Amino acid sequence: DVQLVGSGGNSVQPGGSLKLSCVRSGYTYADYCMAWFRQAPGKEREEVALLDSDGLTTYTDSVKGRFTISSDSAKTTLYLQMNSLKPEDTAMYYCAIDPGLRGYFPNWGQGTQVTVS
Repeated sequence: DVQLVGSGGNSVQPGGSLKLSCVRSGYTYADYCMAWFRQAPGKEREEVALLDSDGLTTYTDSVKGRFTISSDSAKTTLYLQMNSLKPEDTAMYYCAIDPGLRGYFPNWGQGTQVTVS
């Protein structure tokens, strides 16, 4: 199985930056997608950014140009660099992986809180 441990959340002022990390361990799949999701109180969970095993990335419109998803060369750590943070970015952020491209995300990290105020 695959285990994910997310970290890096904190409280920052508007306009600030944070970098989230998600360390992956366990079985390694050649084909996968990893993503960052977030959920604010009273709101539905949304996919923020996605990175697949071919290096392709996608972003939700509200973070385009501000957030960057990436991984290290060993592809064991997923990052989310968040710049120009806004109060509406406040949420619990979760990393997730779709190992083997099953079409859904069965493995999730524990969440890390980002507060912008």
